[in-house]
Amino acid sequence: MQTGTTPTGAVPRTRGYYRAEVLIVLGLSLGQSAVYAVVDLLEKATRAPLASQTTTLNPVLDEREVFDLVYQLLGIFFSLVPVALVLFLLAAPGVPAGKPAGRPVFRRLGFDFARPGLDLGLGFGLALAVGAGTLGVYAAGRALGITTAVVPSALDTYWWTVPVLVLSALRHGVVEEVIVVGYLFDRCARFGWSNWTIILASALVRGSYHLYQGIGPGVGNFLMGLLFGYVYTRTRRVMPLVVAHALLDTAGFVGYALFGPAIGLGT
Repeated sequence: MQTGTTPTGAVPRTRGYYRAEVLIVLGLSLGQSAVYAVVDLLEKATRAPLASQTTTLNPVLDEREVFDLVYQLLGIFFSLVPVALVLFLLAAPGVPAGKPAGRPVFRRLGFDFARPGLDLGLGFGLALAVGAGTLGVYAAGRALGITTAVVPSALDTYWWTVPVLVLSALRHGVVEEVIVVGYLFDRCARFGWSNWTIILASALVRGSYHLYQGIGPGVGNFLMGLLFGYVYTRTRRVMPLVVAHALLDTAGFVGYALFGPAIGLGT
């Protein structure tokens, strides 16, 4: 065995290593989004009242249909690369303490199809609960003037509009839940943090990268993060959270694309 290595030949991982890794991962993904969201919120707040402004979640990326589709698909694909990165890092040599060597990373995170009944049932339940709360927080934020008008989709109507919106919803569910829950819970445990400290930190990150929509969505997503984090500590499964998140975003994106403008949603 070489000096300074583990019996498997992997370089030992200290708390400093994990801190650096987390900062790099967040800097490439949701942490970067959080910084931009805070700056965007400050820019909006100093330009005009938040209540008079609009935030579009799925904008048109090119005026020509074929290139709009290409850009939409490229955006979805490359936003999933940080997910591949964290799965790679979690599966790399140097298995977390207390976990059996060689255990597949998908199983460790509960990001698999091993328990479809639990995942679908719990996912639907969470989606219903969070959906109702989200509408309430959004309405309150609009009434208080601390939330922009959110337009879930501004895509033109093409044959691919609904499929792309569904893919976008799935993308958000996978990226956010795998990184801000599965990955962060694993890595923050290396710092010796308690479950509730990790839940709070994860929820703060989740809330911060939604601040570009206004204060209301930031608070709402923070509360959602507390709930999702608690559920994860009880189940150790990311999949129900992915299901719930994807259902919420699909309902919002597709529902608005089909019916929103006709009934005046987003105003």
